[in-house]
Amino acid sequence: MPKQPKVRSRSVKLGPRFLRAIQFAAEKHSGQTRKASTIPYIAHLMGVASLVLEAGGDEDLAIAALLHDVVEDCGGAPMLKEVRRRFGSRVAKVVDGCTDADTYPKPPWRDRKEKYIRHLKNADADTRLVSAADKVNNVRSILSDYRAIGESVWSRFNGGREGTLWYYRTLRDVFLRYKRNRITRDLELAVNELDALAAGQAIPGGRKSQPFVEA
Repeated sequence: MPKQPKVRSRSVKLGPRFLRAIQFAAEKHSGQTRKASTIPYIAHLMGVASLVLEAGGDEDLAIAALLHDVVEDCGGAPMLKEVRRRFGSRVAKVVDGCTDADTYPKPPWRDRKEKYIRHLKNADADTRLVSAADKVNNVRSILSDYRAIGESVWSRFNGGREGTLWYYRTLRDVFLRYKRNRITRDLELAVNELDALAAGQAIPGGRKSQPFVEA
């Protein structure tokens, strides 16, 4: 029989620091939305935090999940100092580890992503957990949008179709080098499904992938 996933043996207490982190993230990302949508960006951050908690992450890692984009998108290197001051060195270390650029303008897309992939190969387990949760949430959003609008979804991304697929395939392979967990399994499944959809192939369950277009 297949191994059953481990059940969390202890509950995680989320206290005032977590609530302050939600407020901090909401304020810093105020007015930002997900790519080509009206969805508030905080929805992505809360989704990543949810995945981290469901995978066994503690309060520090849930806070890091909420703040994983705040340096990259809301102030650069000075923002990392503020995160460290407000939420501690462990949170700041993970946020820094999830950041692929802390300057503006950002370096070219491909250069940034290749550097980030190299960094992940030597990152600590805390950083890999939050980063993988971020990628799961991103790929699931791409899948949902692809089903709705098809190939035009790729125009939203700096890497275009081929660059975006390369990035998530490579990330999947990097994360799978380490001990598998709930999040890396979910990432593998999501990226494999995105590959199948993009190629117009059958996906698990025997369905042939077809973009869904609303009437």
